[in-house]
Amino acid sequence: MVLPQFHPFPENDAWWGKGFTEWTNTVKARPRFKGHYQPHLPADLGFYDLRLLQSLADQADLAREYGLYGFCYYHYWFNGKRLMERPVDEILASGRPDFPFMLAWANENWSRRWDGKDKEVLMEQHYSEEDHRNHAQYLCTRVFSDKRYIRINNKPFFLFYNTHIIPDLKKTVEIWREVARQNGFDDLYLGGILTSSEFEVSAAETGLDIVIDWQPDWTHLKVVPGFTDRLKNKFSLGQTFRKIDYAEVVRRMKNKPRLLQKHFRALVPGWDNSARRKNDAFIMHNATPELYQDWLEDVCSQSEVYSPEENFVFINAWNEWAEGNHLEPDQKWKRAFLEATQRVLTKYSHEQ
Repeated sequence: MVLPQFHPFPENDAWWGKGFTEWTNTVKARPRFKGHYQPHLPADLGFYDLRLLQSLADQADLAREYGLYGFCYYHYWFNGKRLMERPVDEILASGRPDFPFMLAWANENWSRRWDGKDKEVLMEQHYSEEDHRNHAQYLCTRVFSDKRYIRINNKPFFLFYNTHIIPDLKKTVEIWREVARQNGFDDLYLGGILTSSEFEVSAAETGLDIVIDWQPDWTHLKVVPGFTDRLKNKFSLGQTFRKIDYAEVVRRMKNKPRLLQKHFRALVPGWDNSARRKNDAFIMHNATPELYQDWLEDVCSQSEVYSPEENFVFINAWNEWAEGNHLEPDQKWKRAFLEATQRVLTKYSHEQ
């Protein structure tokens, strides 16, 4: 999963201040407790600007070197208004980099608090049949036809992020498929990300091809004893956070009941959004390449291959720097997380 917010654009300038990018929050982070790893600072790729084609190419080259198949970019569409569209537009216009990609529609309100809830909403998401048709038409004519776009059985692979909040999802799926066929595609391969186990959506009942068993799985993490207790930050008066050891996250996710429906699995190399949140930050403490490799090994070993082309695992994320959640090399671990990824993917690609 790739976040495209590493470049300035007018809306961010207006909402957060001139020149704001995700790096702005990233570099401000400071430790909240003894042994807390902050700030996360980039190593090999530096503080890149995703308006630059060279930065996009460098990301793809690094991912390819360590065995990743492709990138899934977050796609922001608000009733015809796109945000953070520049990186993907550059990829489409230039034909570079020659690296597979796909999109996931981040269909939630754009909030000042970065929590996806209806508080201090800056851009609100509205749903209608007309908008779904316009959205699908745009993607079919401008994006899905690109030769690098990821397909499964010749069907462009597209994800709805917050699947459970889309009204009449079954009808929505029918509209998207209809528009795709009208534009000459055999069909679409549509996936629904299950961002909360509390709202599991059935692919069979809604017409989706697949669901994604997403991470972090907040529902299962919140049953950790004491997880919801807020801990005072003695270094910064008034700031609060919630903390869990990454080892405990891995243990719980390995023991979590498997979904009974057709699904692809996911994992995170870490999580620490204290760079974004002064209060109620959530921190997975002591995330190491070894623990991440153990989790990825479990995910791959337990993932079902439904067909030769239906064998995906989603790593969330490539570059969520302000959430302490990235495979891109940082100054502490260098390329260790990428090396761990390569070891597991090499093993399972050979087994298949």
